[in-house]
Amino acid sequence: MLEYDFMQRAFIAGILIAILASISGTFIVLRRYSMIGETLAHASLVGVAVALVAGSNPLWIAVLFALIAAWLIELLRDRFELYSDAVLSILLSGSLALAIVIVSAGGAFNSSLFSYLFGSILAVSKEDVITIVIVGGIALVAILANAHKLYFIAYDEEVAQVSGIPVRLLNFLLVSVVAIIISLSIRVVGSLLIGALMVIPVTAALQFRRGFLATMILSLLFSVFSVIGGMTLSYFFSLPSGATIVLFVIFIFIISLLITKR
Repeated sequence: MLEYDFMQRAFIAGILIAILASISGTFIVLRRYSMIGETLAHASLVGVAVALVAGSNPLWIAVLFALIAAWLIELLRDRFELYSDAVLSILLSGSLALAIVIVSAGGAFNSSLFSYLFGSILAVSKEDVITIVIVGGIALVAILANAHKLYFIAYDEEVAQVSGIPVRLLNFLLVSVVAIIISLSIRVVGSLLIGALMVIPVTAALQFRRGFLATMILSLLFSVFSVIGGMTLSYFFSLPSGATIVLFVIFIFIISLLITKR
Protein backbone atom coordinates (compact mmCIF):
# COMPACT_ATOMS: atom_id res chain seq x y z
CA MET A 1 0.00 0.00 0.00
CA LEU A 2 2.97 2.32 0.49
CA GLU A 3 3.57 2.23 -3.26
CA TYR A 4 0.77 4.78 -3.59
CA ASP A 5 1.57 8.44 -3.11
CA PHE A 6 -1.67 9.20 -1.28
CA MET A 7 -0.93 6.50 1.30
CA GLN A 8 2.58 7.83 1.85
CA ARG A 9 1.16 11.31 2.45
CA ALA A 10 -1.53 9.93 4.73
CA PHE A 11 0.95 7.99 6.88
CA ILE A 12 3.32 10.95 7.20
CA ALA A 13 0.46 13.27 8.16
CA GLY A 14 -1.13 10.70 10.46
CA ILE A 15 2.06 9.95 12.39
CA LEU A 16 2.83 13.65 12.82
CA ILE A 17 -0.71 14.26 14.05
CA ALA A 18 -0.42 11.32 16.47
CA ILE A 19 2.75 12.82 17.96
CA LEU A 20 1.23 16.28 18.29
CA ALA A 21 -2.09 15.03 19.68
CA SER A 22 -0.55 12.73 22.29
CA ILE A 23 1.93 15.28 23.65
CA SER A 24 -0.58 18.13 23.87
CA GLY A 25 -3.26 15.73 25.08
CA THR A 26 -1.13 14.81 28.09
CA PHE A 27 -1.44 18.33 29.50
CA ILE A 28 -5.12 18.54 28.55
CA VAL A 29 -6.07 15.32 30.34
CA LEU A 30 -4.03 16.18 33.44
CA ARG A 31 -5.93 19.47 33.68
CA ARG A 32 -9.32 17.67 33.49
CA TYR A 33 -9.88 19.52 30.23
CA SER A 34 -10.54 16.53 28.01
CA MET A 35 -13.62 17.89 26.26
CA ILE A 36 -11.73 20.86 24.82
CA GLY A 37 -10.66 18.69 21.89
CA GLU A 38 -14.24 17.99 20.86
CA THR A 39 -15.22 21.62 21.39
CA LEU A 40 -12.42 23.04 19.25
CA ALA A 41 -13.04 20.39 16.60
CA HIS A 42 -16.62 21.60 16.28
CA ALA A 43 -15.38 25.18 16.14
CA SER A 44 -13.04 24.13 13.31
CA LEU A 45 -16.03 22.62 11.57
CA VAL A 46 -17.67 26.05 11.54
CA GLY A 47 -14.61 27.36 9.69
CA VAL A 48 -14.80 24.45 7.25
CA ALA A 49 -18.49 25.18 6.64
CA VAL A 50 -17.78 28.85 5.97
CA ALA A 51 -14.95 27.96 3.59
CA LEU A 52 -17.00 25.40 1.66
CA VAL A 53 -19.85 27.87 1.20
CA ALA A 54 -17.42 30.63 0.20
CA GLY A 55 -15.38 28.32 -2.05
CA SER A 56 -12.06 29.00 -0.30
CA ASN A 57 -9.38 26.85 1.39
CA PRO A 58 -10.94 25.32 4.53
CA LEU A 59 -7.68 24.69 6.43
CA TRP A 60 -6.72 28.22 7.41
CA ILE A 61 -10.29 29.33 8.08
CA ALA A 62 -10.70 26.28 10.32
CA VAL A 63 -7.53 27.29 12.18
CA LEU A 64 -8.87 30.82 12.62
CA PHE A 65 -12.23 29.70 14.03
CA ALA A 66 -10.56 27.16 16.33
CA LEU A 67 -8.21 29.82 17.70
CA ILE A 68 -11.10 32.23 18.32
CA ALA A 69 -13.00 29.49 20.16
CA ALA A 70 -9.91 28.55 22.21
CA TRP A 71 -9.32 32.15 23.29
CA LEU A 72 -13.01 32.58 24.09
CA ILE A 73 -12.97 29.45 26.27
CA GLU A 74 -9.98 30.67 28.23
CA LEU A 75 -11.41 34.19 28.52
CA LEU A 76 -14.76 32.98 29.86
CA ARG A 77 -13.06 30.61 32.30
CA ASP A 78 -10.57 33.19 33.55
CA ARG A 79 -12.51 36.48 33.56
CA PHE A 80 -16.05 35.30 34.29
CA GLU A 81 -15.06 32.37 36.54
CA LEU A 82 -17.39 29.95 34.78
CA TYR A 83 -17.01 26.21 35.23
CA SER A 84 -14.77 24.74 32.52
CA ASP A 85 -17.13 21.91 31.62
CA ALA A 86 -20.04 24.34 31.30
CA VAL A 87 -18.08 26.64 28.97
CA LEU A 88 -16.99 23.69 26.82
CA SER A 89 -20.51 22.30 26.61
CA ILE A 90 -21.97 25.65 25.56
CA LEU A 91 -19.39 26.26 22.83
CA LEU A 92 -19.50 22.66 21.62
CA SER A 93 -23.26 22.73 21.13
CA GLY A 94 -23.25 26.24 19.70
CA SER A 95 -20.45 25.52 17.21
CA LEU A 96 -22.09 22.35 15.92
CA ALA A 97 -25.45 24.10 15.56
CA LEU A 98 -23.86 27.03 13.72
CA ALA A 99 -21.95 24.72 11.36
CA ILE A 100 -25.13 22.83 10.49
CA VAL A 101 -27.03 26.07 9.81
CA ILE A 102 -24.23 27.43 7.59
CA VAL A 103 -23.84 24.30 5.44
CA SER A 104 -27.59 23.89 5.19
CA ALA A 105 -28.17 27.50 4.13
CA GLY A 106 -25.26 27.39 1.69
CA GLY A 107 -26.05 23.96 0.26
CA ALA A 108 -22.64 22.60 1.19
CA PHE A 109 -23.73 19.12 2.30
CA ASN A 110 -21.44 17.09 0.05
CA SER A 111 -18.59 14.59 0.08
CA SER A 112 -16.06 17.30 0.97
CA LEU A 113 -17.90 18.08 4.18
CA PHE A 114 -18.12 14.41 5.14
CA SER A 115 -14.37 14.01 4.64
CA TYR A 116 -13.89 16.72 7.28
CA LEU A 117 -16.45 15.14 9.58
CA PHE A 118 -15.06 11.60 9.58
CA GLY A 119 -11.61 11.93 8.01
CA SER A 120 -10.37 10.70 4.64
CA ILE A 121 -6.90 9.47 3.74
CA LEU A 122 -7.61 10.36 0.10
CA ALA A 123 -8.07 14.03 1.03
CA VAL A 124 -4.52 14.58 2.30
CA SER A 125 -2.56 16.57 -0.27
CA LYS A 126 1.15 17.35 -0.50
CA GLU A 127 0.40 20.91 0.61
CA ASP A 128 -1.42 19.55 3.69
CA VAL A 129 1.63 17.47 4.65
CA ILE A 130 3.96 20.46 4.29
CA THR A 131 1.60 22.61 6.37
CA ILE A 132 1.37 19.96 9.10
CA VAL A 133 5.17 19.60 9.21
CA ILE A 134 5.85 23.35 9.46
CA VAL A 135 2.97 24.53 11.65
CA GLY A 136 2.88 21.36 13.72
CA GLY A 137 6.62 21.57 14.29
CA ILE A 138 6.30 25.11 15.61
CA ALA A 139 3.43 24.06 17.88
CA LEU A 140 5.42 21.09 19.20
CA VAL A 141 8.44 23.26 19.99
CA ALA A 142 6.20 25.74 21.83
CA ILE A 143 4.81 22.97 24.05
CA LEU A 144 8.11 21.21 24.75
CA ALA A 145 9.86 24.49 25.53
CA ASN A 146 7.31 25.15 28.28
CA ALA A 147 6.66 21.54 29.31
CA HIS A 148 7.84 21.90 32.92
CA LYS A 149 5.79 25.05 33.48
CA LEU A 150 2.69 23.53 31.88
CA TYR A 151 3.05 20.46 34.07
CA PHE A 152 3.35 22.69 37.16
CA ILE A 153 0.16 24.52 36.13
CA ALA A 154 -1.64 21.22 35.59
CA TYR A 155 -0.55 20.05 39.04
CA ASP A 156 -1.56 23.23 40.91
CA GLU A 157 -2.47 26.40 39.01
CA GLU A 158 -2.65 28.65 42.07
CA VAL A 159 0.76 27.62 43.42
CA ALA A 160 2.25 28.04 39.94
CA GLN A 161 0.89 31.58 39.76
CA VAL A 162 2.26 32.46 43.19
CA SER A 163 5.64 31.05 42.10
CA GLY A 164 5.85 33.65 39.35
CA ILE A 165 4.94 31.48 36.38
CA PRO A 166 2.90 33.41 33.73
CA VAL A 167 -0.10 31.13 34.12
CA ARG A 168 -2.55 33.14 32.02
CA LEU A 169 -0.12 33.45 29.12
CA LEU A 170 0.76 29.75 29.18
CA ASN A 171 -2.92 28.77 29.38
CA PHE A 172 -3.59 30.79 26.24
CA LEU A 173 -0.53 29.22 24.62
CA LEU A 174 -1.73 25.69 25.41
CA VAL A 175 -5.27 26.17 24.11
CA SER A 176 -3.91 27.92 21.01
CA VAL A 177 -1.58 25.04 20.24
CA VAL A 178 -4.38 22.53 20.79
CA ALA A 179 -6.64 24.54 18.45
CA ILE A 180 -4.00 24.51 15.71
CA ILE A 181 -3.31 20.78 16.12
CA ILE A 182 -7.00 19.94 15.91
CA SER A 183 -7.49 22.07 12.81
CA LEU A 184 -4.56 20.34 11.13
CA SER A 185 -5.88 16.91 12.10
CA ILE A 186 -9.43 16.95 10.81
CA ARG A 187 -8.40 16.02 7.25
CA VAL A 188 -7.12 12.63 8.46
CA VAL A 189 -9.11 11.85 11.61
CA GLY A 190 -12.21 14.02 11.18
CA SER A 191 -13.66 16.74 13.38
CA LEU A 192 -16.02 14.33 15.14
CA LEU A 193 -13.21 11.97 16.16
CA ILE A 194 -10.02 13.98 16.73
CA GLY A 195 -10.84 14.54 20.41
CA ALA A 196 -10.58 10.79 20.97
CA LEU A 197 -7.05 10.65 19.54
CA MET A 198 -6.03 13.41 21.92
CA VAL A 199 -7.55 11.88 25.08
CA ILE A 200 -7.76 8.08 24.86
CA PRO A 201 -4.02 7.30 24.37
CA VAL A 202 -3.18 9.49 27.37
CA THR A 203 -5.89 7.82 29.46
CA ALA A 204 -4.55 4.40 28.47
CA ALA A 205 -1.00 5.44 29.41
CA LEU A 206 -2.17 6.77 32.78
CA GLN A 207 -3.41 3.29 33.71
CA PHE A 208 0.19 2.16 34.13
CA ARG A 209 0.78 4.81 36.85
CA ARG A 210 4.26 5.84 35.76
CA GLY A 211 5.92 9.25 35.90
CA PHE A 212 4.99 12.19 33.74
CA LEU A 213 7.64 11.59 31.07
CA ALA A 214 6.94 7.85 30.91
CA THR A 215 3.22 8.54 30.56
CA MET A 216 3.84 10.98 27.71
CA ILE A 217 6.08 8.48 25.88
CA LEU A 218 3.56 5.66 26.35
CA SER A 219 0.79 7.90 25.10
CA LEU A 220 2.86 8.81 22.05
CA LEU A 221 3.54 5.13 21.27
CA PHE A 222 -0.13 4.20 21.66
CA SER A 223 -1.20 7.08 19.44
CA VAL A 224 1.30 6.34 16.66
CA PHE A 225 0.51 2.62 16.76
CA SER A 226 -3.21 3.39 16.54
CA VAL A 227 -2.74 5.64 13.52
CA ILE A 228 -0.60 3.08 11.70
CA GLY A 229 -2.94 0.19 12.55
CA GLY A 230 -6.11 2.14 11.87
CA MET A 231 -4.94 3.46 8.51
CA THR A 232 -3.76 0.01 7.45
CA LEU A 233 -7.20 -1.43 8.22
CA SER A 234 -8.78 1.54 6.49
CA TYR A 235 -6.83 0.80 3.31
CA PHE A 236 -7.40 -2.96 3.13
CA PHE A 237 -11.08 -2.94 4.13
CA SER A 238 -12.14 0.40 2.54
CA LEU A 239 -13.17 1.90 5.89
CA PRO A 240 -13.16 5.55 7.04
CA SER A 241 -9.67 6.33 8.33
CA GLY A 242 -10.80 8.39 11.33
CA ALA A 243 -13.20 5.75 12.62
CA THR A 244 -10.73 2.89 12.32
CA ILE A 245 -8.02 4.89 14.10
CA VAL A 246 -10.35 5.66 17.00
CA LEU A 247 -11.53 2.04 17.27
CA PHE A 248 -7.89 0.95 17.29
CA VAL A 249 -6.99 3.31 20.14
CA ILE A 250 -10.08 2.20 22.11
CA PHE A 251 -8.89 -1.39 21.70
CA ILE A 252 -5.50 -0.36 23.14
CA PHE A 253 -7.26 1.35 26.04
CA ILE A 254 -9.22 -1.82 26.84
CA ILE A 255 -6.02 -3.89 26.72
CA SER A 256 -4.32 -1.42 29.08
CA LEU A 257 -7.21 -1.76 31.53
CA LEU A 258 -6.96 -5.55 31.49
CA ILE A 259 -3.16 -5.53 31.93
CA THR A 260 -3.13 -3.05 34.81
CA LYS A 261 -6.07 -4.78 36.50
CA ARG A 262 -4.20 -8.08 36.45
